[in-house]
Amino acid sequence: MPWLRRLAYRLCGQWSAADDLVQECLVALYRHWRKATAADSLDAYVRAMLVHAYLAERKLSWTRRVRPVADVIGPSTVPLAGAEHRVDLLAALTKLSRGQRAVLVLRYWEDLDVAQTAAALGCSTGTVKSQTSYAIAALRRLLPNYEPEGSDAP
Repeated sequence: MPWLRRLAYRLCGQWSAADDLVQECLVALYRHWRKATAADSLDAYVRAMLVHAYLAERKLSWTRRVRPVADVIGPSTVPLAGAEHRVDLLAALTKLSRGQRAVLVLRYWEDLDVAQTAAALGCSTGTVKSQTSYAIAALRRLLPNYEPEGSDAP
């Protein structure tokens, strides 16, 4: 399931952490196989399991004590656009809270609509909308000179 590993990477930002998350998710899937096969969509069920495992990870005691050191993102003097600045965007995503990062990954990378994102996160559609708004505002603060592709900005 390469898509599951890619989703885990987008959430975690590190391949080693993504692999651990996928392994944890697959073990949980094995334990709850009957419930998973009864779901309307097995992919959606597994996606929700992975997101819940990612969000629950912060509650584990060792994750409170051991945190990877993140690079500080300073204001860029060059307008950001295109694939060459993907690293800047990924680094900025690591600065967001887990919930905001999960919302953005599901909405914009996994291309889920608001209702599907809410189902995956186990929250209301209003929460998805507000967290999306807060996350985008935070990204704008972290990347003040970012220009989306195709923008008409000077």
